Amino acid sequence: MKWINFLHFYQPANIESYSISKALDKSYYRLLRLMEEHPNLRMTWNVSGCLLVRLEDENKLDFIKRLASLVKSGRVELVGSAAYHGFLPLLPEEEVIRQIKTNEKILKKYFGKAFKPQGFFLPEMAYTPSVAMIVKKLGYKWLILDEIAYDGGRHHPDDFGNYIDVNSGLKIIFRSRSASSAYPPDKLMAKLTVKTAINETIITATDAELYGLRHEDPTAEMEKLAGHKKLETETISLFLKAVSKIKPQKIKIVACSWESNKKELEKNEPFKLWQDKKNKIHLNLWKLTAIAISLHDKYKNDKNHAWYYWHLVRGIASCTFWWASARDFSKIFGPYAWNPDGIERGLEDLIRAVRSLNDKRTKKVKLEAEKYYLKTKKLIWEEHWKNHWKNID
Repeated sequence: MKWINFLHFYQPANIESYSISKALDKSYYRLLRLMEEHPNLRMTWNVSGCLLVRLEDENKLDFIKRLASLVKSGRVELVGSAAYHGFLPLLPEEEVIRQIKTNEKILKKYFGKAFKPQGFFLPEMAYTPSVAMIVKKLGYKWLILDEIAYDGGRHHPDDFGNYIDVNSGLKIIFRSRSASSAYPPDKLMAKLTVKTAINETIITATDAELYGLRHEDPTAEMEKLAGHKKLETETISLFLKAVSKIKPQKIKIVACSWESNKKELEKNEPFKLWQDKKNKIHLNLWKLTAIAISLHDKYKNDKNHAWYYWHLVRGIASCTFWWASARDFSKIFGPYAWNPDGIERGLEDLIRAVRSLNDKRTKKVKLEAEKYYLKTKKLIWEEHWKNHWKNID
């Protein structure tokens, strides 16, 4: 059996230090140790630029040093992404490019020439043709997407297919949603223990935090799997190189994320978790976001522009909007997606971005921004105390 495993390492840039320590202690160090103890393991990882910066700020350089060794050896392949996990389909092209280039700069700082990304991870696997075109123009070769991106989930892609996105020309690899929505080692071990011969490739893509932080794995299935003699692993780029011998299929990818469902796609609401037209918190957050982003170029010479942007990228991270969706992900080792503190962290950074600018001409726009800030804050806590507080641990 061949396992293509993609892991996404990310913590918001504005999150508390203890959350980063928890992710390190329960998941990140465990995954490093697995790679170090099992020389045959190969994986592809996205390690967000903002996480690397926070790790240095928290003096967790040991993780970066050990990861650099695995990257240099070729056993961990790193991909490109957006440095601050912005939800790219809903951001202007200029900001998309800034976040991608910033991510490249950060990863080159820590990994040097060993960082030669061929692939790209769209935050939340949120795809649109226009974003894919930007990624292609910036020199990337492939994307990993959820299988629902193939024909809107009406059919399943062939794992061994050589797919090319007709919109962008990028190669596409699809993760198995069923295998990724569970705990992948459990699924793979169940298949490997069957006595009949197995010749199968399983492609999974999950958050790295699944391996310990979200799922404790009391029977150490991941450790058992890592040493299994019948398991072969590979990086995505080498896997795609091998299947390139198969005749390529040009396919049209639909706008979607790794959480989109068929009903949402049929209603043309692929990003409902982040922009629900019936969600008043979402609507006001995006109005404030539009105001904040619009100031970037207009006041680029403002003496506080650096502080403005420092707050802006933290405010527009996808988490700000995701935590307002109130969807229950407990069946796939996720949380109940309602966190007023998480929304408020992003909200505070958005308003501080606007407040940071020193130019006197920003007075009118600041007053407008404050209106949406106060309205959103009121909506968050009204919603919380009326409908959600009993659902939060």
